[in-house]
Amino acid sequence: MTRETPQVARSTVERVFRALADGQFHSGDELARRFEVSRSAIWKAANTLRDLGSTVHAVRNRGYRLAGAGEPLDAGLIREALARSARARVRHVEVAWTVGSTNTVLLERPSPAPGEMDAALAEFQSAGRGRRGRSWLAPPGGAVCLSLSWTFTQMPRDVGSLSLAIGVCVLRALQQLGITSLQLKWPNDVLLGDAKLGGILIELRAEAAGPASAVIGIGLNVALGAALVAQLAAAGVAVADLTVASAARPARNAIAARLIESCLAGLLEFEQQGLRAFMEEWRRADALRGRTVTVSSGDERTRGLARGVDLTGALLIENPQGVRKFVTGEVSVRPAA
Repeated sequence: MTRETPQVARSTVERVFRALADGQFHSGDELARRFEVSRSAIWKAANTLRDLGSTVHAVRNRGYRLAGAGEPLDAGLIREALARSARARVRHVEVAWTVGSTNTVLLERPSPAPGEMDAALAEFQSAGRGRRGRSWLAPPGGAVCLSLSWTFTQMPRDVGSLSLAIGVCVLRALQQLGITSLQLKWPNDVLLGDAKLGGILIELRAEAAGPASAVIGIGLNVALGAALVAQLAAAGVAVADLTVASAARPARNAIAARLIESCLAGLLEFEQQGLRAFMEEWRRADALRGRTVTVSSGDERTRGLARGVDLTGALLIENPQGVRKFVTGEVSVRPAA
């Protein structure tokens, strides 16, 4: 039986966020009356949203407005948007206001039965993670932060290529929403041009007396805001979001539903066929293929031409010494120092 996680009492900050998500001005008096708190509490909530990275405008005699706003995430709307076949397999859909990491939420819970899926989303992650312990930054409402829990009937032989398959699933989902011309960068980035639109983090675990399972984290930038984009650019990180990827930005609940559906179908394919089922789509989207790159693995740096990936998900690099395979490492297309 499927069900939604019950809503808990919402904080004033979350309620103010949801009220401002329509992108309109709301007076402090109106919000204070609605939520039965003081105007000071509304002012503090607006400041907390700013501290979390949101752009909140405050104009005398008009009130507060959340710039770049979009609809709040809603577990019920996400489930309703799923195709019936997918809805039957998705055991739980949970939306939290703020968590450390949606991956951690699912890692701390029992895995679903094989063939079923749990989904966890959050408006804000205080400890969102990328590869190699990097932080994943996004203001409330600025991204889709989604984690999926899946149990394999039998651990796939080449499970190390799963992040590549999930990357293709992300592109399939976005293509359904009219977002095209995206690329994939080995092993787990979704790109718009050379800027990062999203990322994937997969964490495997083995049950004490059962099959292995995976928690799949997907972060997708929807509307980061100019301040955060500039902050990341100053740190040498080029990012993009759906405000520049698409003329009509899709609703986040629709994005979440398409991602869940696409990954569910993709995981069933992957269990049967491995990366082979995704290889042609990966090749078409490969952002590195044919480019001169540098792969850093531990203390070693290897420079050469990227020649795609093999069926195990290994990156192939050609240089005068031949073709080398890399199953892990950091890839840069910048000139070697």
